[in-house]
Amino acid sequence: MSQLTIGSFEDFEKFIGQDLGTSDFHKISQPQINLFADATLDHQWIHTDPERAKSEGAFGDTIAHGYLTLSLVPYLWDQIVEVKNLKMMVNYGIENLRFAQAVLVNNEVRLHANLKNVVNLRGTIKAEVNVKLEIKDQRKAAFTGVLVFLYHFNS
Repeated sequence: MSQLTIGSFEDFEKFIGQDLGTSDFHKISQPQINLFADATLDHQWIHTDPERAKSEGAFGDTIAHGYLTLSLVPYLWDQIVEVKNLKMMVNYGIENLRFAQAVLVNNEVRLHANLKNVVNLRGTIKAEVNVKLEIKDQRKAAFTGVLVFLYHFNS
C-alpha cells in the first residue's frame, strides 16, 4: 500500500475523478464486535451470541454491526491519504450509504476510495470521496457511499 500525501486544495484538485487508493485489510474479530456492542449498547444476538447465530441465524455465524464497519473508516482512510498542513478536519456527512453485504466474524475488510469532487468554500475544503468497504474473497462490498470531509488547512 502506498499512502497519498495531500497538503492543500490544489493537491486534492489534481485527483478529482481518480482512485486515491486502497487500505490494508483489517480482520474483524469477535472481541472487536463484542466491544462495539458494549460501546453502543447493541447486544443483538446476531452479533454477540456465536452459538445462537450458528443455529438460528441467516449467516451461519455472528456478523459485525453495520455501524462497526462504518466506524473503521477513519482508521482505514488514514492508510490511504495522509493530509498534512492541516489545522482541522471535520467529518461532515455521508451520502448514499448502502449496507450491501453482511460482514461475518473473522472476515477481512479494506477501504477503497475515489475522489468524486473537491470544492474550496472560502478557505474550507469540502472533499467528497466515493468509498466502498470490500470484503476479502467476496464479490459484493459491505457498504458503499460518499464520505464528505471538511478540511481546514493552515495558511
